[in-house]
Amino acid sequence: MTDSSVLRRVAIAVAPNGGRRTRVDHPAIPLTPAELADTAARCLEAGAAMIHSHVRRPDGRHLLDADAYRAAIAAVRAAVGDRLVIQITTEALDLYTPAEQIAVLKAVKPEAASLALRELVPDAAAEPAFADVLLWMKRENVLPQIILYEPTEAVRLAEMIRRGLVPWPDIPVLYVLGRYTVSQTSQPADLLPFLSPETPRFSNWSVCAFGRHEAACVTAAALLGGHARVGFENNLFRPDGSRAMSNADLVGAVTLALGHLGCAPCTADEVRYGLGTPA
Repeated sequence: MTDSSVLRRVAIAVAPNGGRRTRVDHPAIPLTPAELADTAARCLEAGAAMIHSHVRRPDGRHLLDADAYRAAIAAVRAAVGDRLVIQITTEALDLYTPAEQIAVLKAVKPEAASLALRELVPDAAAEPAFADVLLWMKRENVLPQIILYEPTEAVRLAEMIRRGLVPWPDIPVLYVLGRYTVSQTSQPADLLPFLSPETPRFSNWSVCAFGRHEAACVTAAALLGGHARVGFENNLFRPDGSRAMSNADLVGAVTLALGHLGCAPCTADEVRYGLGTPA
């Protein structure tokens, strides 16, 4: 028997800036450490448990740099303490090699990091380096999240687990519903291929989506056992189609929707110790 009075706990991550959008796209895109810190505090109050952070060059371009990450992490920590999990990205955006991505990750040694399977393991020759960095993450207690763009990537990751290349029997993943293209608008049905009987299942999975149906996509995911990532990285619009004023608007909309459906947002500690790296 399950206790129907216990709310399902859903981890909400905010991805407030990404590596592509600038203030031309939205004046409230946070680009500096101070702006990321202010965004983190507002999103924490709106229901977020994690911030997925990108850092930028002075001209606004995407950057992977240890010092820039340390400055951003310090600013966010000063604003929210340990009440948010701070996850950095290793995303290349066609600017960095897998070796450079791994080098920055190891130099920063963050609390958590996302890694795109297709970037870091473009072919079988890259598998040993990927296995090595995952083993390093396990030793250093860095929470991993593997980004998957297609169900075939989930099949590939499961096979890598079976072959012992992943030092856990399971690993957190993020399903990306769509692509970074102009006017991309994801739909909840885009999640179905990731959940088909032919696709491997992971016990801790999250979803991000593009465009105004972002909240619908991640709410559907939550009701099916997943977690949510929202924010200006992929979407600038509220569920009603109006332009969001801030990242906290997007977090708050999902928190409200989940609350109406019997779910409650996780805390950062629940992400760290209940939903984080498998034992």
